[in-house]
Amino acid sequence: MEYESVSTILIRSLDLTSPPVALAYVDAATGMATAKRGAPAPSSCSFWRNAEAGFFFAPAASHDGCPVGAMVMGFELSHPLKEELGGLVSEMINRHYLTSDEPARIPVNASTPEGILYGPLSKFPFAPHVVLCWLTPSQAMIFNEAAGAAIWAEKKVSSVFGRPACAALPYSTKNNTPVLSFGCIGMRTFTEISDDRLLAVIPGTKLQEFAQQAEQTRQINTEMQSLYAARKNDFVARPV
Repeated sequence: MEYESVSTILIRSLDLTSPPVALAYVDAATGMATAKRGAPAPSSCSFWRNAEAGFFFAPAASHDGCPVGAMVMGFELSHPLKEELGGLVSEMINRHYLTSDEPARIPVNASTPEGILYGPLSKFPFAPHVVLCWLTPSQAMIFNEAAGAAIWAEKKVSSVFGRPACAALPYSTKNNTPVLSFGCIGMRTFTEISDDRLLAVIPGTKLQEFAQQAEQTRQINTEMQSLYAARKNDFVARPV
């Protein structure tokens, strides 16, 4: 797949102001052979913004700044990190941020990688497991329609996820479907992403298909915009 062209289609179709980034769960040998080693970060989501600037490989230990993110990404947690995770989750429950039955239901990556390769989709060296974009509400509208989540049909449920934001990644790959997330306060704190942006997640297996759908959806919405604009201009109030 030509990832540069797919990236261009996504940028054009969704009107992206920042480039889509890609993630691949890899072993250390593959990661270090492909890109430089990334410095540890305070959260897994911090790496998403760093990936806009270039490639790097972040081993499992570099994600230990956020035990929740490390767990969600599927990394094997050390005993001290497990204890830190337990304490953090307990604090979240005590503060009524989570309910006691939620932690066990949070999606987690099915594999146990040694690290993650991060970088711009346009230059990614091989098939990514997941692709991320930052969207405004109007861009998210196109994304949602392209993903087929806006269809009023039986058994078709549209969902936008929330806390923790990183859980949208394993959910997307497990269910093989693009998803949106409002994010969480942790994501907004660590990434410093603008308050008007949502997180969009595309599984690598659906990347090319989704890009084509996004392109078609953009064209359809452009045509509909012209239709609505003409109706607005031609509007004449009917007698009450």
